[in-house]
Amino acid sequence: MIKYIYLGVACGLLFLLNADVALASDGQISNANTAWILTSTALVLFMTLPGLAFFYGGLVRSKNVLSVLMQCFSLACLVSIMWVAFLYSLAFGDGGSLNSYIGGLDNSFLAGLSASSMSGDIPETVFVMFQLTFAIITPALIVGGFAERMKFSSMFIFSFVWMILVYAPICHMVWGGGFLGEMGLMDFAGGTVVHINAGVAALVLAIYLGNRTGFQTVPMPPHNLSMTVAGASMLWVGWFGFNAGSALAADQSAGMAMLVTHIGAASGSLAWMFREWSRSGKPSVLGIVTGMVAGLGTITPASGFVGPMGALLIGTLAGLICYEATQYIKNKINIDDSLDVFPVHGVGGILGTLLTAIFASSQFGGLGMENSISDQFLIQLFGVVFTIIWCTIFTIVAIKVAEIFTGNLRVTNEDEETGVDISSHGESSYN
Repeated sequence: MIKYIYLGVACGLLFLLNADVALASDGQISNANTAWILTSTALVLFMTLPGLAFFYGGLVRSKNVLSVLMQCFSLACLVSIMWVAFLYSLAFGDGGSLNSYIGGLDNSFLAGLSASSMSGDIPETVFVMFQLTFAIITPALIVGGFAERMKFSSMFIFSFVWMILVYAPICHMVWGGGFLGEMGLMDFAGGTVVHINAGVAALVLAIYLGNRTGFQTVPMPPHNLSMTVAGASMLWVGWFGFNAGSALAADQSAGMAMLVTHIGAASGSLAWMFREWSRSGKPSVLGIVTGMVAGLGTITPASGFVGPMGALLIGTLAGLICYEATQYIKNKINIDDSLDVFPVHGVGGILGTLLTAIFASSQFGGLGMENSISDQFLIQLFGVVFTIIWCTIFTIVAIKVAEIFTGNLRVTNEDEETGVDISSHGESSYN
């Protein structure tokens, strides 16, 4: 009797799978793909709230932890409203004569979107929400560059302008039908759109605002490493949605992206840990979790194109190179990128985008590509340089616009000494 039950269940599953494939082939909905992207969307949002918020919150001093949590939370709300109003249209709409650089406004307030609207074989509503979570985490990453010293009002207006001038155009140029994607730039899940953009903007803000009072003379250790490790662990799990979800299907590409994402995180963690261990004599908790983020950020643009061995090498290089970049920026050129956004995300995004051209090749275990390694490398290099220049110029413009409305972007010396939690929000995380 039991064997007949098993046989019936198996036949039913086969029927459902075949029906799903048939529907997808007719341009209708794929339930499997839709379920996976719904899951990935939740995972990517989980990366920001609470993952990144906890990761950053534990790294700052106790008098500033609420400010970081507030910035991440408020940005999630702000970007969501902007996305519905016009950012989605600018990023993925048809820009007409300007389509090489930016989308149009025809889809403002999600005009024409209904429950039956499709994007490929998934509902467009799911695609809209999935891409929104990428837009949310990008300005939240920038928070680490100016943590503990920027006025909340200035951060809010700067982020509003920056999303229009930087995120939406680069997203469109790479993923929305713009010229970078058309020329063949390989960025599977956000090496340019998310990580280089966030890293460069954080560096520009760190330089513009100046160092925190007491930087390099007064100890500024993380106030709660347990919170940081918890946030880092959430980031690791959420990143599977970030990278494997970018396949936009529950298929072999998503499976490989998930595998190489994990390998990149693990190898980045250990490479950073062993490098720090050899330098200071002790492996730190902060080091191993930062190496994990470096590995994840670096594998992101390559995740849908490389194989396991490529991921192992990319993650290892990420841990070593991002570690050295962190030491150089802080100790050699004395720039107070508070939570190492540029050396981890910016350098990692650059490194991963360039290495994609090498390790995506079938010669190195990758999934193959149309161009030769040298031709693809030049395309990747152009994409990196273009993104850096665009982001630098328009980040400065966004800063100047924010200054028109809020004056000096930086809190006063007295407020910085008191802590941004009290001065900006009138609250304290710990009593």
